[in-house]
Amino acid sequence: MLKTFSIGGVHPRENKLSAHQPIIKAELPTQAVILLGQHIGAPARPVVAKGDVVKVGTKIAEAAGFVSAAIHSSVSGTVAKIDSIVDAGGYAKPAIFIDVKGDEWEESIDRDGTLLKECNLPAEEIVKKIAEAGIVGLGGACFPTQVKLTPPPTSKADCLIINAVECEPYLTADHQLMLEHAEEIMVGVSILMKAVKVNKAFIGIENNKPDAVQLFTKVAGGYAGIEIVPLKVQYPQGGEKQLIDAIIKRQVSSGALPISTGAVVQNVGTAFAVYEAVQKNKPLLERVVTVTGKSLSKPSNFLVRIGTPVQQLIDACGGLPEDTGKIISGGPMMGKALINTAVPTAKGTSGILIMNRKEAKRADVQPCIRCAKCVNACPMGLEPYLLSALAENTEFERMEKERIMDCIECGSCQFTCPANRPLLDYCRLGKGKVGALIRSRQAKN
Repeated sequence: MLKTFSIGGVHPRENKLSAHQPIIKAELPTQAVILLGQHIGAPARPVVAKGDVVKVGTKIAEAAGFVSAAIHSSVSGTVAKIDSIVDAGGYAKPAIFIDVKGDEWEESIDRDGTLLKECNLPAEEIVKKIAEAGIVGLGGACFPTQVKLTPPPTSKADCLIINAVECEPYLTADHQLMLEHAEEIMVGVSILMKAVKVNKAFIGIENNKPDAVQLFTKVAGGYAGIEIVPLKVQYPQGGEKQLIDAIIKRQVSSGALPISTGAVVQNVGTAFAVYEAVQKNKPLLERVVTVTGKSLSKPSNFLVRIGTPVQQLIDACGGLPEDTGKIISGGPMMGKALINTAVPTAKGTSGILIMNRKEAKRADVQPCIRCAKCVNACPMGLEPYLLSALAENTEFERMEKERIMDCIECGSCQFTCPANRPLLDYCRLGKGKVGALIRSRQAKN
């Protein structure tokens, strides 16, 4: 029997329209706009100024705290300015604008495609190289990887879990990366095991990717301690807490970190980026992005330089369809609608979804009928109908008591609601307000 997590979950239509489309190198932009806040934590601090000449791989911003990440130029050219631009969330954020000229790389980066399997660096040096390369979690949260690899002294990891689930509908970037770079990913997993000092790693893959399961099972035979775990298709299995539950049957307590279970979770794309950083001295300056949609001419998987405008990727897929109703950064469940197509791609850009008007139109909201479908669907065991009502009535103190901060914003509640109530919208609103209350309280103490 296939494994899965124990509470809640839903089954959206997969719509993997770009599955098995080979990864195409996206054209270089004429100007790259590289956000300084592409990760959880403090935005990076610029180390370049207007007029500076940079190469591909040049560090342009340094980590500005323990929870922060370095940023490198994805192109060669001249720094045009440091200014603000609207990001995928709709907020104006500081960014470095680079006018592109040629494609000159830093000499320290090994661009040879030869596989390098052996890594003789000690754990501390591995973590240092990962930090210098600006690696963050590529599954969406964008948590700085070096922080995850250095848990507090009170916590000890006994296993590594690799998230190769890609449970969001439409997205296929991780799947195609697995098919094209299985060996590099395995080396990356081995390096991560060494970094967290564990002898066991599990790679969780949902069984709607049988080719990836078969390939990884074959390749893993040459690497000690790595086990492939086929999983039942169940959204949101890619969530850290759900994946830990599915694979090792340990639950993360309310308010606790995943490391409390003894597991460190990393995305499969992050494992590949770690291979490139440690073995090839290549910073995180590009990633695979799915560009897809039912009305799009050519749904595709692109290798995209960070800072490339979304419009350029849409053009490479045949242009924006006439019946476009909404453009989503990410997948339909957890992604966010873009306000324009000049938004630059970032480290956390896993996909661009073009929804037609029919898909994008929300149904009319009806009164809650107390059916409890949202309660049954919630993978965190919350009561979304109640949390939504509390947010609507600005009862944020009670929302905290009802564990709103445990919400992972997966959208399962809203997806399953027969009354079409905006449950996720209200939960996100309330979570933001409660988070601000908690930070204010901590600052006073």
